[in-house]
Amino acid sequence: MRVIRAEAMGWCFGVRDALELARNLPDPGSVAIHGELVHNEAVLTELEDRGFAMSGEDDRGVPERPTVMVTAHGVSDRERARLAAAGKKLVDTTCPLVARVHRAARTLEAEGRHVVVIGKPGHVEVRGITEDLGSFDVVPAPDAVRTWPAAKLGVLCQSTAAERDVAAIRDAIAAKNPHADIRFIDTVCQPTKDRQAALEALLDRVEAVVVVGGRNSNNTRRLADRCRERGVPVVHVQGPADLEPAWFEGYATVGLTAGTSTPDELIDAVERALKQMPVSVP
Repeated sequence: MRVIRAEAMGWCFGVRDALELARNLPDPGSVAIHGELVHNEAVLTELEDRGFAMSGEDDRGVPERPTVMVTAHGVSDRERARLAAAGKKLVDTTCPLVARVHRAARTLEAEGRHVVVIGKPGHVEVRGITEDLGSFDVVPAPDAVRTWPAAKLGVLCQSTAAERDVAAIRDAIAAKNPHADIRFIDTVCQPTKDRQAALEALLDRVEAVVVVGGRNSNNTRRLADRCRERGVPVVHVQGPADLEPAWFEGYATVGLTAGTSTPDELIDAVERALKQMPVSVP
């Protein structure tokens, strides 16, 4: 069975830098990570083994440990202030491209616009963006768009949103709000765009696709969703142990891609397992 790798996949620099900072902290036992540093189970297990404590992403309690690490997904200024008021020292690993989304949201609000965030409601990044806003809505799909009474709308995106979803939602916003002055800021990050484009190119060359990444990773799930939309069989795995040889029977060429929170060594391990898999091909 031939395995073709997507030209762009896996670690983005924001996740890589966050993990490197965590690995270099001298006293993990004094640090609580505010949510999941990355949406990857193998990495989270490593961090727990090193002594870090991790709160759930919906946990709004105050960690007992004196130092709190803000993840690459970022948090709101309101949340930073809450933690600081509790006497916590903050270690900030917010991705610069997520910080850019926060700045865009504040800019749109300062212009007197009702802010519309294209993204997944409840996602940790989206929550961090919206907690500092007074007037906003989050829309995950065109059918969630409605007519807003505001005369001015400001539209931006979760950094890992799929570009084709963004385009469809923008069209729906314009169609349902012809009265409004609409300003759009494209805040989908370049690593996400690169991985989505690489997948599109890969789908033309393979019979099936393996997507590697955490179950809670939004951008990883969207890669798998896109395969289904294109009618290409896909399996989403967290590592080589999840591969089932029977699934690959009859496929001569399989594509391999991964979400932005997936380590290179995990992608390599899945590729090795695929190449060693005893399957029959035409």
